[in-house]
Amino acid sequence: MSTTTLLAVTASSWGIAMALAPVLQIRTMVARRSSHGISIGYLTVLLIGFALWFAYGVALGNAAIIVPNTIAFVVGATTIAVAVRLRRVA
Repeated sequence: MSTTTLLAVTASSWGIAMALAPVLQIRTMVARRSSHGISIGYLTVLLIGFALWFAYGVALGNAAIIVPNTIAFVVGATTIAVAVRLRRVA
């Protein structure tokens, strides 16, 4: 395996771990039944960034960019949806 491929696999794997990290925030919000203190604006900025990185990965045909940013987008959108829903309930 080349150094470039090894770096791509490592970075993509870490990117997936980072993309899944907000699941912990979702779990906390659901357990507390509150999204107080969660910045939806910040999450929206991140979501736009994930979409742009996804598009860039598609343009390059690079799965190491596409996969983690797809996961990050889905988890980010879910985090926003849960936060908004909990604010409407409160």
